[in-house]
Amino acid sequence: MLVSVSDECTRQIVALQEEEKAEITMLKKEKLYLLKLIDKMKEEKGSLQTQVNKLRKNVAKEYMRYINECDARKLLLADLNEMRNQQLEMSLRQVQDVKGEDLVKVTLALKIARQDLTKAQVELNTMKADYGDVVPRRDFESQEKKYSDLFEKMEVLQKDFDDLQKEYDTLLEIHQETVEERDWFYNELQQVQRSSTPRPDWAKCAEVISGGPERWSYLEEGKTSDQLVDVLLEEIGTGVLKEKDSFPGLGKGDKVPVYLRYEGQVKNKKLNKKDVVNILKEIWKEKVSADLQKGKQSSLPEFFLSYLQKKYGDSSAFEWAYTIYENIKLYRSNEAMSLFYDILSGKVDEGLYHGQNQLIANLLKELMASDSSNSGTLMTEQFSLALRAAFPLKSSDQIQELIDVSRYRAESPEDLIDYRSLFMEDEEGNAEPFVAKIRSQYASEKQEYLRELRNELGHAPEVEVDDLKTAFCAIDPAIDDLTLDAYVCLAFQASKEQWDQTGSLPVDTVVERLLAGDTKRIGARPEEIYTSLSERGEAGAYP
Repeated sequence: MLVSVSDECTRQIVALQEEEKAEITMLKKEKLYLLKLIDKMKEEKGSLQTQVNKLRKNVAKEYMRYINECDARKLLLADLNEMRNQQLEMSLRQVQDVKGEDLVKVTLALKIARQDLTKAQVELNTMKADYGDVVPRRDFESQEKKYSDLFEKMEVLQKDFDDLQKEYDTLLEIHQETVEERDWFYNELQQVQRSSTPRPDWAKCAEVISGGPERWSYLEEGKTSDQLVDVLLEEIGTGVLKEKDSFPGLGKGDKVPVYLRYEGQVKNKKLNKKDVVNILKEIWKEKVSADLQKGKQSSLPEFFLSYLQKKYGDSSAFEWAYTIYENIKLYRSNEAMSLFYDILSGKVDEGLYHGQNQLIANLLKELMASDSSNSGTLMTEQFSLALRAAFPLKSSDQIQELIDVSRYRAESPEDLIDYRSLFMEDEEGNAEPFVAKIRSQYASEKQEYLRELRNELGHAPEVEVDDLKTAFCAIDPAIDDLTLDAYVCLAFQASKEQWDQTGSLPVDTVVERLLAGDTKRIGARPEEIYTSLSERGEAGAYP
């Protein structure tokens, strides 16, 4: 199936590449055509500009020639007028001599005529000076319209070119992502091909498991191959554990956990799963009560031993401790046992247990608050609102997953969810799928949170206290000082007063310690906050 999927993915990638090559080739041709068209228009514009400059020079030359001719004409007109005036005076004198007319009257008329002539000449010269270098309006409007059309076409072509450039860049990015994804799939395929083995026929196990096919069908339901291997190991280990009458003591060395420091043979109490889970629940209950009274958290290994000594006596305490320890070490598929074993052995911080319980308790409290009739059931819409109120940082897909899991055994035809049944456990301490899904999402969210923290820390091999605090504030701006100090103390395994002497630690060590504790996001991501503010600003919530 993997080979078929790989071949199908390869064919799809090759097909996408062929389609992209054809489309990119077409876009390149269209780009070249547009560039040639733009160059042609630029050449036409330059040609027109050259013609305009040439015409302006010609007009300037004509204007200068016209000015010179105008001045010469003015001089000729002045001389002509002078000669006419002299001729007219001579004529008037002759007429006066002949007819004896009034000389004063004729002189006044001549003066008025000269003033009118001068005024007309000035107006004529003014009009020639103002409109001598003006082109006809019809030609001007024609050139202006042609220029506007060319400019609009150039803007359209430039916009199209910019759009094509953006599309080309986008296609290039998509192509790069596709190539990276293809390489990743190819590497993954190679790794799977190297490490994969034929899937075993798990039905054969039904013949050797106590309880037969019916019990094996119950055990293998919804489990992966890795989980089925754990189930088989547990079944085999259970048989071996029941056959043992005693356990060899590990001695009293400092490297031996305090609850296993015993020399000699220790009697096997031969407890079943149900008994061990009930004892673990009682231990957690007593420890939480004792820690509240003391006001501080005690060590689980020490409390584990003291509880057994108090309840069963010093002589039998180690028998119960060894029996419980061997059982919780064996049953890794049981959530209650595996978590207690991880905390007891120091692999996981105790805060993880309390954090998960607090998470589930807050959800149950929110659901009960939404159940005004105290009927134990909620409509799907009410259930969804309660989930969003209890888990404001979860995505819509995660909320939908929880809703789907809550209805996996819904028998009522109505749109009701029996939320109380979602928090029940069987006699072996196994939770319902709803609670298991919450824990699974919790683990995934923690891993994503720490992945963002690692990316924020960059490629530095080591990290100091201030750097870690800065990174937490960058990826989780809503984190409060108390939680931030708790995370730093968990990462550096030191109290706040000892931070100055801690120095720097490898990034892998810091992330591993945070992964073992109750580390979770306090507020929304920075980009989500920015998006929310932008949407509110666009809606008019901000000026």
